[in-house]
Parts: sequence; C-alpha cells; structure tokens
Amino acid sequence: MVWFAIIMAEQKNIALSQLNQLNLQQMFVLLGGMAALFALVFGVWMWGQTPDYRVLYSNLSDRDGGAIIESLQQMNIPYKFAEGGGALLVASGQVHEARLKLASQGLPKGGNVGFELMENQKFGITQFAEQVNYQRALEGELARSVQSIGAVAAARVHLAIPKPSVFVKEQQKPSASVVLSLQGGRMLDAAQVSAIVHLISSSVPELSAKNVAVVDQSGTLLSASHDGTSSDGLDANQLKYVQQIEQSYISRIEALLMPMLGANNVRAQVTANIDFSRIEQTAEIYKPNQNPADSVIRSQQSSEAMNGTGLSAGGIPGALTNQPPVPATAPIVAGAGVPGGAATAGNTSLSNLQKDSTVNYEVDRTIRHTVLPVGSIKRLSVAVVVNGNRKVVDADGKSSDKPLSDAEKEQINNLVKDAMGFDQSRGDSLNVQVAAFTEHKEAVVEKLPIWKQPDTIELAKNLLKYLVIAAVIFFVVFRIIKPALNTLLTLPSSTGGFVANQGGEAISEATHTPSAPSYDQSLQTARQIAQQEPKIVASVVKEWVNSNG
Repeated sequence: MVWFAIIMAEQKNIALSQLNQLNLQQMFVLLGGMAALFALVFGVWMWGQTPDYRVLYSNLSDRDGGAIIESLQQMNIPYKFAEGGGALLVASGQVHEARLKLASQGLPKGGNVGFELMENQKFGITQFAEQVNYQRALEGELARSVQSIGAVAAARVHLAIPKPSVFVKEQQKPSASVVLSLQGGRMLDAAQVSAIVHLISSSVPELSAKNVAVVDQSGTLLSASHDGTSSDGLDANQLKYVQQIEQSYISRIEALLMPMLGANNVRAQVTANIDFSRIEQTAEIYKPNQNPADSVIRSQQSSEAMNGTGLSAGGIPGALTNQPPVPATAPIVAGAGVPGGAATAGNTSLSNLQKDSTVNYEVDRTIRHTVLPVGSIKRLSVAVVVNGNRKVVDADGKSSDKPLSDAEKEQINNLVKDAMGFDQSRGDSLNVQVAAFTEHKEAVVEKLPIWKQPDTIELAKNLLKYLVIAAVIFFVVFRIIKPALNTLLTLPSSTGGFVANQGGEAISEATHTPSAPSYDQSLQTARQIAQQEPKIVASVVKEWVNSNG
C-alpha cells in the first residue's frame, strides 16, 4: 500500500506538471470538452426526470379551469395545457391524487349549480328569492343527472313551475325544457330520449311527460312524441319485445335443424305480428229457462172480482106486478119463462165473477268481464332456407355434395311447424326452400409486419433517442476529451524532464510511455524513490497515518 500511495502522489505531481505545460489552446479544448460532457450528462438526467403528463380534465369551462389551476398551484402539482388549451395535463403519477383532492373541494363544478346553492342562504331572505334558488338548484341537479349519460356532453334544464292557486280552474301544470349538447358523432335513440323525459317528469311534482321538450344542439326536437311512443303507436319496449319474439323463434328453429344439417347449412327468419291492443269486454247474457218445473218463482199476484149482491127484485114494472103471484113453476132454463131473462123465484139472481192470476219466474242471467292479454301473437310468418349441397366427409376423408331427399325435406317441414307452433286458423305461413349456398371465403386480414406495428415504431423511436444520446456522449468522450488527455499525458514523454517535489528539488528523470507499469516495475520504482528521497516517503506515510486517524 505504501508503494501505491507513493505512485499516486507521483502521478498527481506529473498531472499538475502537465497541466502547467499546456498552452492556452489546449487548455480551452480541455475545458470545452469537460463542459460539454457535463452539459450532456446534465441534459440526460433532466430528460430522465421529465414526468409523463396525462389528461386530468378536458373541455373545462373558463371558470372551472381557473379554479382548478389555482388549486394545483397551491398543492405544488406541475401542470400544462394541451390541445389548444382544451385539456389540462398533470404528471401521470399524480392524476388520481389530484382528482381526489379537487373533488374534495367540489371541483370541477361543471357550470351547473346544484343544491349546494341552498347551503349559503342568507339570513332574512325573501320567500320569492328562496323559491328562485330552489328552482335553480333543482335545474342544476337535473342537468348533472342528464350529463351522466355517455352520449351527452352538456345539458341545460329549464323548469316552468307556476304558482299554486286555491281555485281549481286557475291551476296550471308545470312544464320543462331540456337542451342537450351531444358528444361528437354520438346520437340518442328513442329509448334514451324517453328515459330523459321520464327522468325530468318524475323529479318535478305534477309534471307530466307530455309537458317535457328535449332539443339537441342543432335545434332538432328529439321528444316529438312526448309519451315515448313512435308515430305508429309502438314504443321502444314494444319494438324490443317483437324483436325478442322473432329472435326466439329463429334460435329455436336453427337449434333444431343444425344437428341434422350442420352449423352453416340453415338460415331462418321469422316475422311476428303482435297484438298490443288493450281490450276489456263486459257481456250480460239472458237465457230462457231450460226446465220450467225447476224454475224459481220471482213474484205471484192473483185477483178476483164479482158484480152484483145475489138478492134483487125482478119483473116488469106495470099492471102485472099488482096481481097475485101464480103458482111457482121451475123452468128448464133459468129465466126462460120470464121476459128479460131474469129469475123471479124468490126474487134472486146470479152475479158476474172475474179472477186474474199473474206469476213471474226468474230468468237466467250471465255477466262476464274479460280482459284480453296484451302482446299476443296474431300471426307468424316463417321462412327457412336449407343448403341443398351439403358437404359430407366419407370414411376415406373425401368430401362430397349430398342433396336432400324428399323424405328429409318433409321431415324438415314438419319439424319447423312443430318448433314454431304452426296454427292454420291463426293464419300462420311457412316457407321452406332448398337452395345451394354460395361459399364465402373469409377475407384474410394481412398481419402487419413487426416493423410496421405502432408499438414497434414507438419502441424504435425511444431506442433511437437513446442511441443518439449515447453516440453524442461517445463522440465527446472519445473524440474530444480523451485525445486532449492523451496529449497532456504524452507531453512529458516527448520532452523529458524532472518531476519536482514539494521542496522544488529534482527527483529523477523518467520517460513515460502509454503502457501501464507492471507490479515489479512499480515496486522497483518505489524502492528507488525511497532510497533516493526518504523525506518524500516519510511525508507520504505521515499524511497517510493522519488521514486514517
């Protein structure tokens, strides 16, 4: 270790001597190379420390953007803008943390004021102002709910809530208007528009779906039918139900025929005529009594009438009535011998007797209330196409076409009828055709070579960047700095000279070569220095002992 310290001290003295022997141009070259190397290393380090920025929020309003930037500055989170100021970027490792911290502050607000407006009510506010704030808060909350739909970029809700009145005739129903700004290239279907209409109508008391209008950013009225139905009277749920019925029959038919014909040898289509009408019937039927003996008497009424008292004077007034009566005789016919037909025996006569009887029987009565089901199938039309040239593989592995026989065709026709529930009285129709299918070869998608794939291109760009940096470092080190150092090291060898010690005395004259000395040579050199200049050895040892304590 002693000889190594001596050699290092010698090399140090040699380097200092060489630096003193450099001219001004060589000194500038050396310093320029060192500065370039330092700048390059520092630039690579700074480039490696540059964070990868990701989108924090996009499409922010000016008000929300200013509030978010102020909060990021307070949290010491670096940020920058992209896409012409339409997106706010932060470091990828701080995206989620920044979003959570901003959400705790209620940012971004989205430009709509919700029920948080009610939290800052001033003392002594008027009832009118309180009602206006409530309506604004309700509109903001509804707008936020509508904006949660994926196709909606922004929404505004306007509510027209009339004042309540104690007079029934003067009461007015509330109404609502919704303005939507849709995402680029996105559209709302009828079911989504109906959902928005019912969302608004269900959130405001006494607001009917018919009083909700939905308009997009181009001025198109989306809620043309406020009740959610289409122009032909079918709403989205009914159309979906029809599609489900048709698809159910298609799947049933194809699943039944595929084991017989193969997966690609049968195609089926079904058209279902569904009755969505709501019918309620009430019938009251009267029928005659089947057996009168078993009939139930509802009411019975009888009456009897008689004219006369039974005893009355008879005869013809006049002279005959003053004569004594003749001997009594009994005529064969009552009243035959007396004019006028009146009986004179005992001065008696019979009265007129009239009897009436009314009997009312119960009549059979049937009241029937029938509610017909909604969505019943009125008619089915089924079309089935079967591949007539099926590929059959024999025992030798050769494939050949096998046409369908008449028995197989009849079997397929019967199976399809059973699968669809064929009802001739309902008007169902079935059409089974056998035809040769055209083989469609799937388009072969050419796979991109590995050097054309986006990931490979991105990796190549990064590697090229690192290679350029490595090439610059290599050029600076091996073309600028190393030649300058070699020049410094070769100067003493070309001129020769003595190495001065700390006291300024000459030690020895040596010729330096680029090759490194061996162990034996170094040891021999250390021994010679120790014999010639013991003061240097003592100084080195002393410094070495002091440095190690």
